[in-house]
This record gives sequence, structure tokens and C-alpha cells, in this order.
Amino acid sequence: MIGLGSYAFFWQQSDRVASPLSLIGVLERTRELGADLFQICDYAPLLTMSSSELRDAAAAARDLGIAIELGTKGVAVDHLATFLRLADVFGATLVRSMVFAPDFRPTLEDAERYLRTALRDYEAAGVTLALETYEQLPSAELVALVERVGSDRLGICLDPANTVAGLELPKDVVERCAPYTKNVHAKDFAFARQDGWVGFTYSGTRMGEGLHDYPHLLRTVDPDGRGINQIVEHWLPWQGDPATTVSVEADWTRTALEYLRSNS
Repeated sequence: MIGLGSYAFFWQQSDRVASPLSLIGVLERTRELGADLFQICDYAPLLTMSSSELRDAAAAARDLGIAIELGTKGVAVDHLATFLRLADVFGATLVRSMVFAPDFRPTLEDAERYLRTALRDYEAAGVTLALETYEQLPSAELVALVERVGSDRLGICLDPANTVAGLELPKDVVERCAPYTKNVHAKDFAFARQDGWVGFTYSGTRMGEGLHDYPHLLRTVDPDGRGINQIVEHWLPWQGDPATTVSVEADWTRTALEYLRSNS
């Protein structure tokens, strides 16, 4: 299933625009774009919303016919339990996380122990936990962690763009993680010379115009074409003013959806 994520609406939800989209507003925009899946990812207000606000958002998603995934960071047992409760509210069957949270960096031995504990409830609830590939943890170590835990409800959220900052080649990461991939963050990326030719900027670009060999990813991760959830997100730098930034973000989203629909 092809869907959108919070990072596809990064600027449209930010306080740098005059009228930021609410969560329900984002869900409505997702439906307007013809997507049936939305990943509420790293969305801080989710943890401060009241029970009635959460129920209203979940009801809006159901009424719009949009399936929900959730996204957070960290593997602390209590934190993962919180997101399992949120998954129940939204009817989500997948929670994306990362091994390290901004304020909590466990050893891999501790992370394994936390995951084993948290996954008992995830397994009972039929919810999958997908740990994202990113530069702070080499993909080989992430794969080894997933293998050691050995749960059918633990896998990988594949985002090879992140791992470039750890000097890993995207194709290598894709092939290493493919057997454990539960969903994909779909974005394109490129390097550009900085002004003065004194280095490069590594950033996002419109889907299909950058360095990401996305067809290779799909062939490797989903060789039988059975379908895997692909969540559109962007690395879009600020474009100088709100109107331009929002316009470019919307264009990138439409382009990404068209690209994924024609290549999936």
C-alpha cells in the first residue's frame, strides 16, 4: 500500500506557516491525494492529545478510509507500551521506531532486553514493531539485533537515505535489510555543491530525480510483487518563504505518489 507520512507535511504542519494543518487536516489532505495509508510519525502532539482528541482523530481516519501506522523513537519498554496503546486507538498494525531516542541511548544488549520484553505485548496484539535504518546504528548491527530477538513481530523500516551519513551505500543497506523489511520510507536524495565549491549538501529532491535506485529497492524487498507499505516523506529545505515552501512540498508529494504508483 502506498501512503503518506508526517514528513510529507513537515512544513505544512509547522508553526512557520500561517495556518498549520492539524492531524485531521493532514488526514483529509491525504484522502484528497488518493492515498489510503498515513503514518503519524514523530508527531509530538500525539503524546499530549486528550483521549477524546485521539478518538476523534482515529474516527476521522476510519471515516476517510485511511489506515494508520504510528512512528516514534526509542525502545524503552514503557514508551513502546504507550505506542501500543495508541496503536489500539487508531487500529494501527505497525509502529515504527528507532533503537536510540534523542534522550536515551541504550547499549545494544539493553536494547535487546527491552525489545524482548515489549514484544510480548506486541505479539499478543498482532502489532509489528519496525526499527528504522539510520546513521547512528550500522545496518549490519540493526539486522543482527533483529535476528537475535527473533520475533515475527519485529522487523525493519527501510530508509536507505539515512544510512549515507554513516558511509553506507544505499544498495548495500537495501540488500542487507530486505529479508526483515516490514515497510519502507520512500524519498529521493542527492548531493549538491555548496556555494563557493567548498563542500556538498546532502538533501532531498523530487522523487525520481535523485540518486536513489528505487526500482532496485522494490525488486529486492518485494520480488514477488505482493506489496509492501511505502510511506512518502521528504527532506525538503526551507525555500525562503512559507508560500513557496508549502507549494514545493505539495509538488514533491504529488510527484512521489505518481512515481510510486507507476513503479509499484
